[in-house]
Amino acid sequence: MRFLVAVLFLPTILGERLVIPEVQKVVSAQLVEFDGYTGSNPLTTSNNIIPINPRWTEKIQERQTTSSYWYETISHQGISAFNANSTTYKVYRNVKDYGAKGDGKTDDIAAINKAISDGNRCAPGSCSSSSTTNAVVYFPAGTYVVSSSIISYYSTNLIGNPNSLPILKATSNFTGFGVIDGAQYQPGGALPYGATNIFWRQVRNFIIDITAIPAATEATGIHWPTAQATSLQNIAFKMSSNSGTKHQGVFIESGSGGILNDLVFDGGLYGAVFGNQQFTVRNLTFTNAVTAIYQLWDWGWTYKNNCTVGLDMATRDSSGETVGSVTFFDSSFTNTKIAFNISRSSTSTPKTGGSLAIENVSLKNVSAAIQYGPTKSTLLAGTTGSTTIASWVSGNVYSPSGPKTTAGAITPPARPATLVSNGRFYERSKPSYANLASSSFSSVRTGGAKGDGTTDDTAALQKVITAAASAGRIVYFDAGTYKVTKTLFIPAGSKIVGEGYPVIMSSGSFFNNINAPQVVVQIGNAGNSGTVEWSDMMVSTQGAQAGAILIRWNLASPAGSPSGMWDVHTRIGGTTGSNLTLANCPSTPTSTTINSNCIAGYMSMHVSSSAARLYMENVWLWVADHEVDDKSLRQIKIYVGRGLLVESTTGTLWLVGTSVEHHVRYQYQLSKTQNIFAGQIQTETPYHQPNPGARVPFPLNTTIDDPNFDALCPQGSSPSTCSEAWGLRVSGSKNVLIYGAGLYSFFNNFNTSCSAKGASSLCQTGIMQYDSANTTGLWVYGLNTVGASGMVYRDTTKLADYSQNINVFPSSIIVFSS
Repeated sequence: MRFLVAVLFLPTILGERLVIPEVQKVVSAQLVEFDGYTGSNPLTTSNNIIPINPRWTEKIQERQTTSSYWYETISHQGISAFNANSTTYKVYRNVKDYGAKGDGKTDDIAAINKAISDGNRCAPGSCSSSSTTNAVVYFPAGTYVVSSSIISYYSTNLIGNPNSLPILKATSNFTGFGVIDGAQYQPGGALPYGATNIFWRQVRNFIIDITAIPAATEATGIHWPTAQATSLQNIAFKMSSNSGTKHQGVFIESGSGGILNDLVFDGGLYGAVFGNQQFTVRNLTFTNAVTAIYQLWDWGWTYKNNCTVGLDMATRDSSGETVGSVTFFDSSFTNTKIAFNISRSSTSTPKTGGSLAIENVSLKNVSAAIQYGPTKSTLLAGTTGSTTIASWVSGNVYSPSGPKTTAGAITPPARPATLVSNGRFYERSKPSYANLASSSFSSVRTGGAKGDGTTDDTAALQKVITAAASAGRIVYFDAGTYKVTKTLFIPAGSKIVGEGYPVIMSSGSFFNNINAPQVVVQIGNAGNSGTVEWSDMMVSTQGAQAGAILIRWNLASPAGSPSGMWDVHTRIGGTTGSNLTLANCPSTPTSTTINSNCIAGYMSMHVSSSAARLYMENVWLWVADHEVDDKSLRQIKIYVGRGLLVESTTGTLWLVGTSVEHHVRYQYQLSKTQNIFAGQIQTETPYHQPNPGARVPFPLNTTIDDPNFDALCPQGSSPSTCSEAWGLRVSGSKNVLIYGAGLYSFFNNFNTSCSAKGASSLCQTGIMQYDSANTTGLWVYGLNTVGASGMVYRDTTKLADYSQNINVFPSSIIVFSS
């Protein structure tokens, strides 16, 4: 399987640590089966999906060469600008500098964990989260023997050499929950940090080998409860395929995740076990596993491409469905007994629980395409040859009226040719520039930028970026916070990569005029053509920046050569040095006064009318709802006008695993654009609304098609919950295809009673809207909403009410088409 997007929900939400009893109950019940992995009880389970012949050796050989990697030899000058000991704190750490041998014999666990923990960092159980102790821990090629878990700390990137993947090899007497434990359970059984609060981290370029652990012993490759702006990339998992194996590759039981991509799993009882609010997973290959993916529970999932064993989404809970919905597309099953194991029926509870949508899924030698798990009866036959499921759904369908409860084939949406490559939606992995030498990179600190969060680095950064583009070099942003006071221009041909999520931070009066917005980072001018590659960075603001448009993309890329953004995020407020923290911008539920010092941005990202052909993967546009560096993660109140605005006339955009949260007027707006693919979108309404609502503090701007809330919500006659931010608004656009959407509204003026299950008064009136006059070809699979009474509005008409589509916690529609 090559692409998966997940929407799940967990018991805590960010700094609020909101407990959802229904979700907690479901998760706890499902996790009983996995007690043995955390050291409690032995695991007993069975499964009906048979293994296939492995190609493990071939897969690894494809990834392995003998080349060195530029990241190992480049000068590491990065700093954490607002760390209390910024002059001595190390962002970059090489595990061999801490004594690791990588010789396949020495137990390297102490050295590796020392490299991670060095420098008074944010350790599990001792710290809630941190924006000042980010670190990159690098592993050169080698075999690193470990006898217990590698314990990841907050905001840690574990990176191996992509040209010769370092092997993390567990000993036969290994102890711990995961060779890499991304959130080590604390005494009493609690996860550290709060799983929905674990941001800004990566693990990439490794082989994880647990075959020395006896097959009958519970063992895990990576334990990875996590949240936004996080990723697992380019990792191979080697597990026992012996009879009775209890090995598993990735285990995720909680969080609100980022992306998993380019992963290979061989052997094991489970390749992956998933339970999380949302995830994008792309390019996964499973061989010789008993079950490729076991779905613990969810609100909605989306899968894409090349799966060789099946998906088990059947409930183990006698009280009802635990999986909300799954969307599975552009995928393949080969030599598999059961492709999909489900438990949804006409009598399922809740009424939309266990919904499933399948599109463009090929089968080769598959006994049963869809099996009804409780009776093991076949719902859709397989084949001994080859066939393709064009479309099959089970759940509530709106077209646009409904709901119509459906179980069977439907006509799928037409795919614009510009979005497709070889019959499937286009996809592209983040470039690692693995074949280049460090001499091909231009360091911004070497070029004169300080990155100390105080110096104005505008001129120095612009000089390096302009020169690198002209010379065909790659801009290397050393870790740091780079203050800019004017627009930073990125020309066509630029390639930019960051170390440990360096931050470009706007500051000053140039960006603080709400009536004359200015761009912080501009990619190309209107009319420019070419490509840009940008990865592993953040853009932010400092203090009042009412006119700041953090990113504007003007560049039109040629057909066949899209530009790309990977792991590039906006982060507004909530961090040390932002001047937008608890001390500056506390939550004020009892006050109606707007603090002008906390109007921190005009728009997070604008894809302008001249832009075309942009691939965005794992991009999180976040307005902070709490202070990251506060031990109690107390809530704050910051205003940013708009999230992601797409006005590209040509369009042809791929939004893969993107999230937009807490903007005043909308999170996503697609205006007068076309040919948009969204692999999974996720939103949250600002926690403070409706105090104030979406009309203020940003004036209505009709030139950028701002939503006019007076049309839907006449002042004086509408409830206060009516004028709140749209999660998704589509205006005058065509061919918008969304494969998974989680649009959430949890709060009313910082109070969560409006999103509790069975609430009589919900948090907001409507959360998705499109216009009837000029929008055509809008299609949404797996629409999941929380806290909104109106799931979908056409102009001012409510088409879908939450009460008709109740699911495990959200309300769910498996297909909505305009």
